[in-house]
Amino acid sequence: QVQLVESGGGLVQAGASLRLSCAASGRTFSNYGMGWFRQAPGKERDFVAAISGSGSSIYYPDSVKGRFTISRDNAKKTVYLQMNVLKPEDTAVYLCAAGPMIPSNKPGSYDYWGQGTQVTVSS
Repeated sequence: QVQLVESGGGLVQAGASLRLSCAASGRTFSNYGMGWFRQAPGKERDFVAAISGSGSSIYYPDSVKGRFTISRDNAKKTVYLQMNVLKPEDTAVYLCAAGPMIPSNKPGSYDYWGQGTQVTVSS
């Protein structure tokens, strides 16, 4: 079992930056690929970023590539999402997830989810 707790969300203006954290507890953290997803009201859960268990492979969709950076610290059992040049369309609840060591962009591939942290970007 893996427990995930996100933090770092908030209300910011367009163009600002935020860094989200996801702290894990439970089984060996490095055995899990980690993903960040986001979900706005009434919309599907969208893939934001993923990182393999070792941190050597990283994936982003085009919508955030160049603005968002995922990283992980296996000693601290924490994964981060640095978000720069935020836009109003980035507004959503951001959730982290733990899944296969080589991560996927599909929510259904992940076994464990956090509760999420709200990110609101005003124009």
